[in-house]
Amino acid sequence: DSAEASPSVVFENIKTCSPNCLQMLVENISGLSVDADFTVELIPEINVAVATFIKSIDTKEFVQKCSQDKRVREFKMTARLLELTQAIKAENLPDSISADYLTVYFESARSGGGPVSDVQLFPTENSAIITFCDHKGNT
Repeated sequence: DSAEASPSVVFENIKTCSPNCLQMLVENISGLSVDADFTVELIPEINVAVATFIKSIDTKEFVQKCSQDKRVREFKMTARLLELTQAIKAENLPDSISADYLTVYFESARSGGGPVSDVQLFPTENSAIITFCDHKGNT
């Protein structure tokens, strides 16, 4: 399949695995080092973590290795590719933020941005949905 694979892998059902343990598991399975080659972001509210690979690896192969790993199975965790998306949610924004400011900010190539097609502000939530023209702009 020629589709571009996501550099991020979602681990579900992480509650029985500590953050340090999860980082070591990813290191053991991938052969890479945390911080230098990948990062792990915990989202405890929904019992998941996201490993994002800075170093280029075959994430589909990594997910396959995870599904066969004895420790991952013992923790009853699952791993899958994070779907590529064209929209992100920005939260905890200042009250005075404008759609124009967010557009310019998220179009900055220096911070990994890209062309923005739409910005929806939600002032009561101090958040916004930023939609990119291409999924590559939302790193």
